[in-house]
Amino acid sequence: MVNKQPESTDPVPESFSFSKNQPPLLTRRDMLTLTGMAGLVSLTGLATGAPGQSAPKRPRIACLVTYWGATRSHADWIIAKLMDGYWWEGAHTPSRVEVVSVYMHQLETSTLGQKICKAKNIPIFKTVGEAVTLGGKELAVDGVVIVGEHGEYPTNLKGQWMLPRWWIYQQVVRVFEQSKRSVPVFNDKHLSISWDEAKWMFDKSRELNFPLTGGSSIPTYFRKPEIELAIDTPIQASVVVGGAVDEGALFHCVDVLQAFVERRKGGETGVKAVQCIRGPETWTWTERNPWAGQLLESVRTRFNLKAGHFQDIEKPNVCIVEYNDGTKAAVYNARGVGWTYAGEIKGQPDPAIISMLDWPGPFSQYHASNSQPHWITEMMVTGKEPFPAERLLLSTGIVACNMDSNWENGRYSAVGRRIETPFMNMTYRSTRGAQFSKGERPPNVPYKRGFAE
Repeated sequence: MVNKQPESTDPVPESFSFSKNQPPLLTRRDMLTLTGMAGLVSLTGLATGAPGQSAPKRPRIACLVTYWGATRSHADWIIAKLMDGYWWEGAHTPSRVEVVSVYMHQLETSTLGQKICKAKNIPIFKTVGEAVTLGGKELAVDGVVIVGEHGEYPTNLKGQWMLPRWWIYQQVVRVFEQSKRSVPVFNDKHLSISWDEAKWMFDKSRELNFPLTGGSSIPTYFRKPEIELAIDTPIQASVVVGGAVDEGALFHCVDVLQAFVERRKGGETGVKAVQCIRGPETWTWTERNPWAGQLLESVRTRFNLKAGHFQDIEKPNVCIVEYNDGTKAAVYNARGVGWTYAGEIKGQPDPAIISMLDWPGPFSQYHASNSQPHWITEMMVTGKEPFPAERLLLSTGIVACNMDSNWENGRYSAVGRRIETPFMNMTYRSTRGAQFSKGERPPNVPYKRGFAE
């Protein structure tokens, strides 16, 4: 389980020290002094200028991260684009939000984030609460972005990375409750390693009436071919093939799966059971389930890979998902195909095969996260979820059960137990159109920050 730290605010440990070149950590008193009436004008949306006119107001965003110390960190990929704009539909799009505060849980090692905040004159706060209140007593931002990915955090016995996403989120929720109002929240990747925590996070978004989104960037990445399955497609079975060697990588694959299967006829009906099988038994299960083997083979032939390509992987595993309406799915750990979805469609002789490939990175200014900041921004501007948050909850729950499957009473088994999941009996219908990146690919150039990294 996540180490749930005390629910009081989270001061930086006294052992941390900061050089004179690092941005200041503002206290509540400092922030109140600095903002004064100017802060009141900004927060109420008033502007100087001609009578009856007001400057366009960009949503003011608080960014709460675990670690921001490397160009490969999710915090850098996402927040830098919220600050400076992103590549969308074949062109650079200026940012439509304003990052006004940052909190970094592992501040001492988040040297890149410190430099960026100093260069852009963005205050770094000591606690989550102060970041979303701007040092005051009530909520003072229009949106919250949580990037709880990367940093020095332990893994538990099951291999789950104990990142403090829930811990950060619950402090935000406390401010919402105290302020008696809420704003949109984005949470990068899965909500938590725990179903109970994830369900609490989802339920709070409904109780307090705020839009919630998050998940993987892969479902909105460039696709080949550039197609989206129609709503009410009669999907009978699905396979996702991609790197799924650990919990974090598996989530990307599962979120891709959910992005496709939620469009099946009748919409999402909920998950009936989840099972994980690891090692050589992966292929024994595949032989016993021809639908999975046939879809896997269709991916191999589409990529012109040699026979047995997927079976040669060093650490095979499969996440098996059963849905309440009888739809079947499997996620395979694999290599050489990026992230690829293959679906058996009733009435169609050949599977639908859609791939997300060709990363222009990993250290490029224009990494995969371009499309994700676009939809984060859309939610902050419109106040509407880009896709039902139930998808994020189901993807979280499938991954959590997959990690539980191989363990029972402290003992590991390569052939995991089948976990029935009546708690994931949720239904919803997708109404969105295509949301993935299209058009000209962005240039693969270094990010120009204005300072030496």
